[in-house]
Amino acid sequence: MPTTPVLFVGHGSPMNVILDNAWTRTFNDLGTALPTPRAILAVSAHWYTRGTFVTAGGDPPTIHDFGNFPRQLFEFEYPARGSDDVARRVCELLSSVKAAPRGDWGLDHGTWTVLHHMYPRADVPVLQLSIDQQRPPAEHLAIGRALAPLREEGVLILGSGNFTHNLRATMQLAQRGDTSLQEWALRFDADVAQAIEQRDHDFLARAPETALGRQNHPSLEHYLPLLYAVGAASEAETPRFFNPGFDLGSISMRGVLFG
Repeated sequence: MPTTPVLFVGHGSPMNVILDNAWTRTFNDLGTALPTPRAILAVSAHWYTRGTFVTAGGDPPTIHDFGNFPRQLFEFEYPARGSDDVARRVCELLSSVKAAPRGDWGLDHGTWTVLHHMYPRADVPVLQLSIDQQRPPAEHLAIGRALAPLREEGVLILGSGNFTHNLRATMQLAQRGDTSLQEWALRFDADVAQAIEQRDHDFLARAPETALGRQNHPSLEHYLPLLYAVGAASEAETPRFFNPGFDLGSISMRGVLFG
């Protein structure tokens, strides 16, 4: 079985599930270009927990974890099945952090808004892995490395967040009619991309604690999924960036593919 790629996507607004734009067209292209995996393990910004958990059960529900959006989004379903076999394997690989199965979560919008475009028939099993908010960034990189054997078993590891994500600042600017590109977002996006290219994991681990990092990520849930993808990638793999650009002037939609 060939090694399955690793993917990080900037998922942006839930509206992307029903929009035809540059971001969603790229998601469609990725689904066509990549080999069909045996299963997908998604690490979404929107399952932020105390402890490390993986979804269990055959039919993970579609979670509509947002408000003030059109009714069409709340009616949307992504009926992918789960995989208890893969869930057990994840718990085995992550025994050092005491990963455990949970049946009270499903697929949140960080996962299904992207996968709807990549695999619109929902015919690939999908699981989610939670992000333990108590762990520092370096430990999330280590969890990504521990998951790397899944790539030899046909599992696509998918991180879903954003390189830059200060939603409060973005909304305040938008309310004033300012959707211009923000220098603080542009600089942090470029710094992180350069660190990925240079395999500078030390920088990636400490970047959120810099002044620029705190400005772009007042909380870390949208940054940490990137570290799972970087951790699961090998040093020999050249990162390929896609979807460069910003939504509303400061939310980076950049993604990266390894393998």
